[in-house]
Amino acid sequence: MPLHDDEMKKRREKREAQRKKQQAEARRLRLALIGAAMILVLCGIGIFRLTRGIERPVKTDTPVVRETEAPTEAAVNLPVVQEPITTIHIRAAGDLNVTNSVVESGLSASGFDFNRAFMDVAAILSEADLTVMNMEGNFCGEPYGTQTTSAPTELLRDLRGAGVDLLQVANSCIINNGMIGMTSTLNAIRTAGIEPIGAYANEAELRASKGYTITDVRGVKVAFVAFTKGLGGRGMPAGNENLVNLLYEDYATTYNKEDKDRITTILKNVETEKPDITIALVHWGSEYNDDISSSQEYLVSLLKKNGVDVILGSHSHTLQSIDYDQLKGTLVAYSLGDFFGDAKRGATNYSIILDLEITKDTAAGITKVTDFSYTPIYTVTKGECPDGHQRVVRIEKAIEAHTENYLDKVTVASKDSMLYALQRIVERIALKDTVKCPECRKEVDVLVESKNDTLLYTVECKNGKCEAELPAGSSIKNYD
Repeated sequence: MPLHDDEMKKRREKREAQRKKQQAEARRLRLALIGAAMILVLCGIGIFRLTRGIERPVKTDTPVVRETEAPTEAAVNLPVVQEPITTIHIRAAGDLNVTNSVVESGLSASGFDFNRAFMDVAAILSEADLTVMNMEGNFCGEPYGTQTTSAPTELLRDLRGAGVDLLQVANSCIINNGMIGMTSTLNAIRTAGIEPIGAYANEAELRASKGYTITDVRGVKVAFVAFTKGLGGRGMPAGNENLVNLLYEDYATTYNKEDKDRITTILKNVETEKPDITIALVHWGSEYNDDISSSQEYLVSLLKKNGVDVILGSHSHTLQSIDYDQLKGTLVAYSLGDFFGDAKRGATNYSIILDLEITKDTAAGITKVTDFSYTPIYTVTKGECPDGHQRVVRIEKAIEAHTENYLDKVTVASKDSMLYALQRIVERIALKDTVKCPECRKEVDVLVESKNDTLLYTVECKNGKCEAELPAGSSIKNYD
């Protein structure tokens, strides 16, 4: 589990100290190599001049006069030094849902401006080496809002300004406005300077991309691939079935048959690029349902088996558990919840911005997730702040602003909701496990903070009527 509050601050300080140490070691290595190269060059020049000075004697009555040669400067080709250890940070946010309230949050006297909506989290998004989120909506003109899920392109402009680099578009909304709407959406995203992941305007675009995106992040080669369980109950038009990366063969109906061939084909294409690390963005599970299905567990196994190191989930609109394997350096976030949306249903008004620390050890040939942390965020609705502007805020900073009586502080009810959200975030990202009730002996789904059985709190068993205390946290489905 990631640390929080003071412990998280200590971890960040420790991480920064490690970075400085690594940078100092790299500088020392570069200086040593440069010094060795210069010594070799100087030795070469000395030997060259020495051998030039030894000549056979010439028989002649006229003395040989040697002209003093001007010293020549040898060309020095220093080796290119690659950093032995490189650490990068990739940040990920959940779903941005195009709805009436989201569109209205950008209304201004001069048109649309969403900078206010993202102002408080822009620093978090832009500080990363790369930032990604899931876009549930289209960009294909008016009318805007919930009914069409179409948004003004200013939303993309201001997301890019806030630091977003990639958008997952393989999701249930990508063909809400048909193939023309999908093509318009992809073009608008690229025009804004953001890369769409998981959908393609035509076969030529698909063949060129092979179903994935590769990006170099400070010398770390990162592969991104995105899949969706379906398209909102719709099927792709005949002849265009491959233009969206799909998880299921029966993607328009029951989601019972995983499309293993399609998934593995795309991931084999990724393997040919020999990336340092592969990140899969998956739109799966069920909306407003916290259960992790057996199909999701199978997909996790399939993706990992085929080279995926990180899985970032979306679609449920609620924050779910994060499974981090420190030894293998892999991470599965089953759902990052809603980054920005209506925030009307329980547990959709708060989520996190996830920070993945990825380290490449060039000498060992290993790249993996070496740590993760998160920033708790909250969607403040129009009724929760004096200026009536819906926006995304960092929970701790918003609570601090309320405590310090800042001018645009949120309401007391909103502050209390944020305090509750902080508690629920810790509980929601905890690993799910099962324990047996000591009395009725039935298995009960619970939450534990770690596999070492660190406890969150105790609850009563509701499986039977024994109401015995259990040594772990409460079932996640019992909470907002």
